[in-house]
Amino acid sequence: MNKKPLIDLVHITKSFDGACVLDDMSLSIHENEFLTLLGPSGCGKTTTLRILGGFVQPDQGKVIFDGQDITQVPQT
Repeated sequence: MNKKPLIDLVHITKSFDGACVLDDMSLSIHENEFLTLLGPSGCGKTTTLRILGGFVQPDQGKVIFDGQDITQVPQT
């Protein structure tokens, strides 16, 4: 069974003060999946979650939730 992703991060790039934190990252998360982000300090875990939550805008790429592009949806 080929399910479409619930969350799709597509070619996400983000830099802070000239330092690239995320470089062309893509990630698909399907319904009922459990995902853990592991890695050393400074590898982009928090930045990824902040982009997903709408608190930070990526420099490039899209955040797709349930088939809709929510990259530019303002945080309320």
